[in-house]
Amino acid sequence: MAIIGNREIIDNNQGKDTSSIFPLAVASITLLWIHGAFGWASNDPTYGFVPVPLNDSNFDIQKPYNLPVSERYSFVDGVHRLWVLSTDKPMSNTTNNTSPRTEIRIRGYDYSSGVWQFHGYGYVPNGTPGVCIMQLFGAIGHATTVMMRVYNGSLTYYRYQVVVPNIYDRWFRLNVIHDVGAKRVSIFIDGVLKLEVDDRGGASHYFKCGVYAQGNRSHYMESRWKDIKVLKKM
Repeated sequence: MAIIGNREIIDNNQGKDTSSIFPLAVASITLLWIHGAFGWASNDPTYGFVPVPLNDSNFDIQKPYNLPVSERYSFVDGVHRLWVLSTDKPMSNTTNNTSPRTEIRIRGYDYSSGVWQFHGYGYVPNGTPGVCIMQLFGAIGHATTVMMRVYNGSLTYYRYQVVVPNIYDRWFRLNVIHDVGAKRVSIFIDGVLKLEVDDRGGASHYFKCGVYAQGNRSHYMESRWKDIKVLKKM
């Protein structure tokens, strides 16, 4: 096809100076070949997905029930900062006896079919172990299909499977893709596929991020997030 493209350029420019056209044609063909051979799209987990509209109403801040949002959450210069103490109350004083948390629960895009994706840049300060920083909610026999936790400075899938070591004090890009039909979840860090697992079933799913205390927790737990997106494969 590249040769045909060159011939067309020559035929359409007979008798003309094509010295400036050939370099452009060759460059275009080279770029197309590189794209096809090495797959630029493969370095971008969001390729083929479309972001859904998000505004403040889609970000539900879940925090200790007896505290105002401002005491556990801030949003400054595009960065969501969420923190919680191990001694904090749960998010409800009547029906919820779970561990302390401050999380962004994405509302308006619960799903039961299709291929969906969470995208965000996360940051975990040193000294924040025993905490879940991202959840894909919904499963059979469990509350979640994915929990991304931090233990001993490593980002883990649930408790034991290390996804990335040395996660503290740096921004990282997290992409979690859930193919409901295939029952598969793919986890990318900084554009690199790190883990693929089966999902855990369930009739409805949604995304959360922030801090949710787990076993062997520190007294103070914090994570920061920016450029949060929810995307759907069309």
